[in-house]
Amino acid sequence: MVSQHAQLYRALLRQLKKASLPPHKINPAISSSFRTLAEQAKQSQVVLEDLGNALTLIGAQREYKILLDRYNPLVDLTAEERIEKTAHRVGLNMPKTVQ
Repeated sequence: MVSQHAQLYRALLRQLKKASLPPHKINPAISSSFRTLAEQAKQSQVVLEDLGNALTLIGAQREYKILLDRYNPLVDLTAEERIEKTAHRVGLNMPKTVQ
């Protein structure tokens, strides 16, 4: 049977893999920090709870980003791109600018 500490650590690694850019490339410093915390969790219930909170936060943050991209596709565009996309949404085209 796998201990609760190992389960939390593995779940954290899975969440980090899903949330990382580029995909499936975890920063080694973050991974080693969580491993150290997982080893410390064997002696302290507080650290175990902190690992659980970190897992919840990473999962919620990833879900938030997915929902933000789905329902607000203009969030990561520049001002000019946003104006052009908004004009297209209502059926207009932006005038050509001479540079």
